[in-house]
Amino acid sequence: MPHLHLEYTANLPQLNADVALIRLNNTLVASGQFAAEFDIKSRALKVETFKVGTAMNERAFVAVRLALLSGRSPEVKKQLSQSLLAVLQDLCEWPAGVEVQLSVELLDIDRESYNKTAIGV
Repeated sequence: MPHLHLEYTANLPQLNADVALIRLNNTLVASGQFAAEFDIKSRALKVETFKVGTAMNERAFVAVRLALLSGRSPEVKKQLSQSLLAVLQDLCEWPAGVEVQLSVELLDIDRESYNKTAIGV
């Protein structure tokens, strides 16, 4: 069920979004919280126009937002967040001279109001 959103700045050309998504998905499956087959929906967005703070030096960011159905314990959420951050830290050779900020945010989706269906199955 989770929806994973990966946003990264365009000044990180060494970041391969396809590789990043499969590694993040595999990390979620390894957590035991999600099924591999159809549950995880991930996407990546390269941000062309951005600012990080107000300094003139070059900065960049990679941000993961994971939306999942409510009901998981704070411990499970913390473990998921830490695991995803570890993947981000290990994704690629980060550019020298560029401050890169990595972040992971987990959001609860209200279980009572969430609906989905599969068409063509």
